[in-house]
Amino acid sequence: MESRKMGSAVLYGVISIFILAVISSLVFSLLLRFTSLTESSLTYPIMAASFISLFIGGFISGGRGRRQGWLLGGGTGLLYTLLVFLFQYLGHDALFSLKQLIYHVCFTLTAMMGAILGVNMSGGADK
Repeated sequence: MESRKMGSAVLYGVISIFILAVISSLVFSLLLRFTSLTESSLTYPIMAASFISLFIGGFISGGRGRRQGWLLGGGTGLLYTLLVFLFQYLGHDALFSLKQLIYHVCFTLTAMMGAILGVNMSGGADK
């Protein structure tokens, strides 16, 4: 039963990450379309939105799991990385570059920090 709860918490976290990614993609695409901004000028805001999305997804998974935040966040970050890797490999026939691999390690660590905070904010296993 415990692993089922942890699995659903990780799944909620990953789903929230992709929902936030779709919303931020819409916002950035509208900014690119209706302003004079270029893609190169939005590199850092897009990266920040990615890290915020992973942190929030980890926070949600930690809040739902209510224990072992590092494990929930790690699972959330790794599942997100696996899905992105599968999309890139199967859809574009390309492996991760070293730069992407470093980004995804940092994404996983960010999701872990969010999940640890999510466990602590939810009151842990006491509730």
